[in-house]
Amino acid sequence: MFNMTIQIKAFLDYCTNRKALSNKTVKAYSIDLNQFCKFSEGRYDKEIICAYVAYLHNSFKPKTVKRKIATMKAFTHYLTMEEIIEINPFTKIDISFREPIILPKTIPLNVLNAVLSAAYTEYKNAQTDYSRRQHLRDIAVMEMLFATGARVSEICSLTPATMDLSNHTVKIFGKGSKERIIQIENPDVLKILSDYFAAFADDIEKTGSIFINKMHKRLTEQSVREIIKKYTTLSGSSMHITPHMFRHSFATLLLEEDVDIRYIQKILGHSSITITQIYTHVAMSKQKEILSVKHPRNKICV
Repeated sequence: MFNMTIQIKAFLDYCTNRKALSNKTVKAYSIDLNQFCKFSEGRYDKEIICAYVAYLHNSFKPKTVKRKIATMKAFTHYLTMEEIIEINPFTKIDISFREPIILPKTIPLNVLNAVLSAAYTEYKNAQTDYSRRQHLRDIAVMEMLFATGARVSEICSLTPATMDLSNHTVKIFGKGSKERIIQIENPDVLKILSDYFAAFADDIEKTGSIFINKMHKRLTEQSVREIIKKYTTLSGSSMHITPHMFRHSFATLLLEEDVDIRYIQKILGHSSITITQIYTHVAMSKQKEILSVKHPRNKICV
């Protein structure tokens, strides 16, 4: 007899021990499948899955629906592979739907300049060594976000072994532990990172992490959000800026400078160029703005 609870547990164990998926992925699978288990009351057939898909569409945003259905498909594939069920119900269910394009939010260059300038001003005017160290750390974090286009989780996870300032490189481990190496070539960024490493050498060695909080532990993603919020306020901007917007801005601005999208894909660590192509929509909107205002035809009167 099919026992949903037992099979979910077995699937999660399989994902953890045999597939070696991240804790974050397994946790998401667990939430999604237990939600389905509660909805279905232990049933697993075409009829109940269709009803659940309809429920998802009526209750969640398309991106969330897509993820939850992907979880269901992974679970179903496991059940079929282990011969727990004979027929994959998803083969007879049409669940395709159009996901609306949500353009990534970017930081205008003048706002980004103001935020970084505010941080540098605080650093230069610091009255105590403690304050100076904190501002130095904050600048180094924001400069790294923009210099590499890395995710905030990737920045917080950096270790001494991943940084090679002598060769201007940082090794980043992205989703699925995929490794990529990014060059840092801006002299201002290299200078601030060099100063940071000199000032925090002992803490970095003790913690095994590059970026440290005031408790001498690894900097958290929430702390990075607070850092950005602080200097955004000091800059006089009312814009809500998130760490991920540094990544979006990095990619969009490179596209606007005619950098090949395949290079941007590699730098960002995207598994598919389709993901990177979302930035072309933003770049095109910028193109529209430029051509509507600055096209030379605007100066011709007939």
